[in-house]
Amino acid sequence: MSDVEEPEPSLASRLRLAVVRLNRRLRAQRVDSSVTLTQISALSCLYNWGPLTPGELAAKEGVQPPSMTRVIAALEEHGFATRRPHPTDGRQAIVEVTDEGRRFIRAEVCARERWLDQRLAALDTEERAVLTRAAEIIDRMAGQ
Repeated sequence: MSDVEEPEPSLASRLRLAVVRLNRRLRAQRVDSSVTLTQISALSCLYNWGPLTPGELAAKEGVQPPSMTRVIAALEEHGFATRRPHPTDGRQAIVEVTDEGRRFIRAEVCARERWLDQRLAALDTEERAVLTRAAEIIDRMAGQ
């Protein structure tokens, strides 16, 4: 053992770890574990942005187009997304969320928020007020 004391973790380190742990716990609140997190992410992107070409979806998700093609195929197999011809470019397709996909995304969000609501309910008023302010600050930081 060393006699040198470890420095206390910085605010940046503590905040990063807390956000990672919270995100991990939220992702664990799954409705259907047969759908991968990558598929959920792509479906969420379509849900939030609306219909996109596979290339646009791949770019938004930060993956290569061949990988996105496999994700889209899996979403179609689940009945969560569908492809239709592009209105002006015959070489392209448009991918969009189906009604079943919308229901799935809403159920996923509800499961995660239910879990978080239970944790927040266990806090006192002052702690919830601190988290309200922290959420505003974190949101502002993330938007920069």
